[in-house]
Amino acid sequence: MKQQNIVIIIAMKKDLEKEKELAAKEAVKYLKDNTIIGLGTGSTIYYVIKEIAELVKNGLKIKAVPTSIKTQELAISLGIPLIDINTVDKIDITIDGADEFTKDLTLIKGGGGALLREKIVASMTIQEIIIADSSKLVEKLGKFKLPIEVVPFASTYVHSKIKELQGKGEIRHINNQTFLTDQGNYIIDADFGFITNPSELSIALNEIEGVVGHGLFINLTQKVIMGSTDQVIVFEK
Repeated sequence: MKQQNIVIIIAMKKDLEKEKELAAKEAVKYLKDNTIIGLGTGSTIYYVIKEIAELVKNGLKIKAVPTSIKTQELAISLGIPLIDINTVDKIDITIDGADEFTKDLTLIKGGGGALLREKIVASMTIQEIIIADSSKLVEKLGKFKLPIEVVPFASTYVHSKIKELQGKGEIRHINNQTFLTDQGNYIIDADFGFITNPSELSIALNEIEGVVGHGLFINLTQKVIMGSTDQVIVFEK
């Protein structure tokens, strides 16, 4: 019985990976020559970067803005030309992932720790496309803990303010070490239960001194492309 359960779990994981790849292949169809594109961060975006690298090899002319050091390193290794974000005033299209999303295109992001750069890039982007597997679609946000990026100096204070908002938060640790973002900040993963009013919570978090960003992405996405078994489903506003 245990062996059978292991086989089922592996099969499910493979299906989700297939869904990510399907969504990535669909998303890159929106890329055009002579545009600036934003490259997201995370396991799903790995497939996008691979697809873009192939398109570049075949003649696609783009310049890319990475949202993390990890994405930057992968893009360079695959021959994708990069550009400094501070040399542009807008980004034509960004492809990124999400930890959760609803049908009204409200997201939780930041599981990969790049939420601040991802939100900056999204804010500069004309068309933000999110790709996801079918496990990321939810009726209400909140099963996935909300990442909140904070300056280390204010981490205890921010933690207390999260409690005032009826949340429970823990500083993210990986391999028994405090996780640091590319900006050298901490991430507090906060549990607010199911989030009934994301806009209200977003405003409250933005008002806390020491918070430099949080994973609620509201009114930043124009399209979500979701892999579902062997097809893609597109959600648009």
